[in-house]
Amino acid sequence: MSLKHWILPALAFLLLIGCGKRSPKSFTNEVLLPMTPVKNQEKSELCWAYAMLATIETEHILQGDSVNLSPVYIGRMLKYHPSPNVEHPQRAMGQTLLNMIGQYGIVGYDVLPDGATNDLPTPQWVFMLGARYSPKEFAHSVCAPDEYLSLTCWPDSPYYQKIDIPIPDNWEHNRLLNVPLDTLRSHVDRALRSRHPVCWESRGHAMAVMGLAHDTSQRPYYVMKNSWGKRGPHDGLVYMSASKMWKDMVAIYMTRQAYYQDEE
Repeated sequence: MSLKHWILPALAFLLLIGCGKRSPKSFTNEVLLPMTPVKNQEKSELCWAYAMLATIETEHILQGDSVNLSPVYIGRMLKYHPSPNVEHPQRAMGQTLLNMIGQYGIVGYDVLPDGATNDLPTPQWVFMLGARYSPKEFAHSVCAPDEYLSLTCWPDSPYYQKIDIPIPDNWEHNRLLNVPLDTLRSHVDRALRSRHPVCWESRGHAMAVMGLAHDTSQRPYYVMKNSWGKRGPHDGLVYMSASKMWKDMVAIYMTRQAYYQDEE
């Protein structure tokens, strides 16, 4: 075979390798908390509701309880809780979820699952262990008022004060405790190692943080529970580098117990 005839097949092979599917990167989990099945927000912009509810669900699992909650219910309740964002009316923050379940309650995922169409009625009652609850009564049993802290790092504002962060998703003007980045990171890492999940938000997406990991080069990662179904090599989980997580972070939510555990 001439050199010309050898080079062309070789280039084609290299292009095939380059365009092929890469093997998933290898990670070692240091902490991986239990969780409910990964959900799918589909075409909605309710990632903040999925992430915050996933955080609440895992907190309950770790307390020996089991709840699986419906983000679709929250989407339906938005008609009573309208956003001024005409272009993205479903966009909000984790604190919005906490505010909404306090006001409108919550129901189980089994009665209003992902993909529920409008012909599936919104439940008026929650039935559990032979008892009947209103959605608001049920919500109070799964998330007490003021159980969660809303945290941020906004260097342009005073630390250890609550601030209204100026982003469109904070249209409720919720106030978050402003904490230095290194301090906030230490609280999050300690919470995870003490078996408490946290909710993470960036300007474009929100996910629940379920663990800590490292790659083969010992670089740190966070294990995130996403809400796009079981896609990807990790069945719906995302391994996000620590540098990206903290670079993109806008808000963090965790229980008061997780944040103040060393001070009790």
